[in-house]
Amino acid sequence: MTLHLHDTATRTTAPLTTVREGAVSLYVCGPTTQGAPHLGHLRTFLAFDVLVRWLERSGYDVTHVRNVTDIDDKILEKSAAVGAQWWAWSLSFEREFQDVLDHLGNRRPTYEPRATGHVPEMIELMQLLIERGHAYADGNGSVYFDVASLPGYGALTRQSLEDMQDAGEESEAGKRDRHDFALWKAAKPSEPESASWDTPFGRGRPGWHLECSAMSRKYLGETFDIHAGGLDLRFPHHENEQAQSHAAGYGFARQWMHAGVLTVDGLKMGKSLDNFVTAARALAEHPTPAVRLALVSGHYRATVEYNATAMREAEVVWERFSATARRAAELLGEDPLAGPDAELGAVELPADFTAAMDDDLAVPEALAVIHREQSALNTLLAGGGDRAAVADGLGRLRAMLDLLGLDPLSARWASTAGSDGAEHAALDALITTQLEARAAARAEKDWARADALRDALSAAGIRIEDGQDGARWSLGTQD
Repeated sequence: MTLHLHDTATRTTAPLTTVREGAVSLYVCGPTTQGAPHLGHLRTFLAFDVLVRWLERSGYDVTHVRNVTDIDDKILEKSAAVGAQWWAWSLSFEREFQDVLDHLGNRRPTYEPRATGHVPEMIELMQLLIERGHAYADGNGSVYFDVASLPGYGALTRQSLEDMQDAGEESEAGKRDRHDFALWKAAKPSEPESASWDTPFGRGRPGWHLECSAMSRKYLGETFDIHAGGLDLRFPHHENEQAQSHAAGYGFARQWMHAGVLTVDGLKMGKSLDNFVTAARALAEHPTPAVRLALVSGHYRATVEYNATAMREAEVVWERFSATARRAAELLGEDPLAGPDAELGAVELPADFTAAMDDDLAVPEALAVIHREQSALNTLLAGGGDRAAVADGLGRLRAMLDLLGLDPLSARWASTAGSDGAEHAALDALITTQLEARAAARAEKDWARADALRDALSAAGIRIEDGQDGARWSLGTQD
């Protein structure tokens, strides 16, 4: 089976075909740097990090572009409210986004262009749209896209003009029709001079939709393979991107991919619902790899639920993956915290894992394979473990987890395997004392006391595994 991906535009799943053989061009809508990153951002960017990893594993040369919208209404409003320079405000959150994504193990995109760095390309695109009869300047510094001029408008979301919301977020003064949207916004006296640029149509700043069409063309060409983003961007953002690019004569995206929404305790996340979870809060409350696991473990098109139960389950699963990998590395005589070198890309993956990932990135089914492989490796370890078989099993486990960005023995995660630092040392000392008491009870054939000690540890969420070299512990209840 070759890689099949779902196309949001056609609502079908089909084999991936690309503009250039052996290469994939991917544009992912990036952050608007008005505030701190939150779990919704992470859900989207982690989903497409897995896509990039699988594309590369499948042999494609991937060019991944993720933009930064570093100027818009909210950036100007929020920075003005606290007396900050808009560009300094934006840059601070751009850096926070990058730090958080680095911390989560996301690979950096090939290019990460800012909107403010591509004004000449935007002006060129506006001029082309006006020449082709698809846009108009209002004479006061703004430029609008004429929605009625493009018969195919609405194709992405399969809406008619009558059914659509209007583009009410834009200034209404110069519009010919309520559905028209701003390509360029006239400068306002209340806004800083530095937040506007001179154009043939007047001084102003970019509209949100224009920037992505201009930047995707610059870095990926007039036609590229995949445009991706959060489901909430389908309308109006992606619909309008496609409209202005098609109106300019560009092929634009051949395929669309959208990540599903994230809910918190069953509700869509929102500040008004008091369930808004920032990335900083999630990472402060839970181990970083467990956060990543929780957000990538569902299908990328499905709704992901974030709550205390889901996070506890992710923490337990991560600890089990880590414990198994560490035990196997120790048996092989390697330091599990040194991240032993391995050519994971050359490891032969289980056929059912590959089939799951080729089926529109079916991560839940792929994780089921990972769990089976982990269980088989645990069985080998409990029996003393043939070194060659253990090495093969560890290689498969690491290679599969690496494609989710979660190889426990990688440089990224090795130092966080299990609990960290003094907390882990203290817990280990306490549990070791209990295990020694249990071993003594078993040696004296005091089975009741031995079972009571084991049951007490299990009730506290400590998983005990007996092997030829003694008992080991990890977080998580018995299988």
